[in-house]
Amino acid sequence: MVGRELTRAGHRVTILEARDRLGGRIWELPADQFGYRAEGGAEFIHGEAPITKALVAEAGLTLVRARRDGQRWDKRSGKLSNRDDDVPGFDLVPAKLAALKRDLPIAEFLDRNFAADKFAAMRRSIIRMTEGYDAADPLRASTFALRDEWLGGGMRQSHRLEEGYGALMDFLAAEIRKGGGTIHLRAEVTVVEDTKVRCANGARFNGDRIVVTVPLPVLHDIQFDPATTAQWQAADAIGYGDVIKLVFRFKHAWWSQALGHDLSHLSFMMSDEFVPTWWTQYPRPYPVLTGWFAGPRAAQSRLSEAMLIERGLESLAHIFEQEVGTLRALLIAARALHWGQDKFARGAYSYATPESYAAQDELSKPVRGILYYAGEALYRGRDMGTVEAALANGKDVAATIARG
Repeated sequence: MVGRELTRAGHRVTILEARDRLGGRIWELPADQFGYRAEGGAEFIHGEAPITKALVAEAGLTLVRARRDGQRWDKRSGKLSNRDDDVPGFDLVPAKLAALKRDLPIAEFLDRNFAADKFAAMRRSIIRMTEGYDAADPLRASTFALRDEWLGGGMRQSHRLEEGYGALMDFLAAEIRKGGGTIHLRAEVTVVEDTKVRCANGARFNGDRIVVTVPLPVLHDIQFDPATTAQWQAADAIGYGDVIKLVFRFKHAWWSQALGHDLSHLSFMMSDEFVPTWWTQYPRPYPVLTGWFAGPRAAQSRLSEAMLIERGLESLAHIFEQEVGTLRALLIAARALHWGQDKFARGAYSYATPESYAAQDELSKPVRGILYYAGEALYRGRDMGTVEAALANGKDVAATIARG
């Protein structure tokens, strides 16, 4: 997004991409394996997302809205439910959140306000949401961010791109090239010194401005001058979560008639299995299930991809009361992507901590008017950690550079 905006403003832009593909934490899986442009990374468009949706329209791509009749089911302790049962204490949470004067980690907020045994189920539910949806560590995650999410309306309407996020990356790349910019793949930057950049393959580049867009932990893998390194240590104060995402394509949607119910409109299935969260592509017809687990538990996993796939099949078998062998025989293609073990990502996306705002202020300052940082971690809106956040911040940084 930075490159597209700057080429449009008449600047000559060079993109250095460490991977052999564009997109970073957007990763399109092969359509010939999964039957469509499946998403190994970012998948949903959350909330209003005005910049993303404007870009989608400009690119001539197609939004697929999550249908209201998509069903969310829950399977815990062997019990299946399609409604949100009242959890004791939930009705007290909004008032406690609204009364909070100072930000603190979510775990501390719960300990201070809901430590009694009668609130145990409610605490578990909030912790699960913090770890699963925000990929966050409850010992670090901001309660103010939770408050903004809940009291601001919670999780909102979401969309997907029919052509996949990869198509949006293709559009941006074409825009950069059309504007005279160049893109170098397999160009892993190892040293940034003043206006000079050196790559692991020996290539060297020079520019008037340098914009660094690597995920937060990857900043530590690049050698900057000491003054820059000291400033960018602020990145450690921003949370950064881990995710393991599984994508399974089957011969047919076997789950649609499982458990003695009509699950043909299944959207999400929540559980207490090893891989606890699964979703379908509903309303799209693809016989694909996507598994998800995130936060500290994902970060601690050392399982290989093959082992994760097996644990995913076991989780599905337990949830839907099927034989693992039966599901294995129906499986056509499978990937298990552990983003924390990806060298150029080191995790999935950022989340707010009580120290995040000060850290974002520090990271947003250009170094000597030359060096800029951009990315979803610097976004101040509700949707930190999303593609919208990355595009919005990239657009802002490009505007700052173009002005002067």
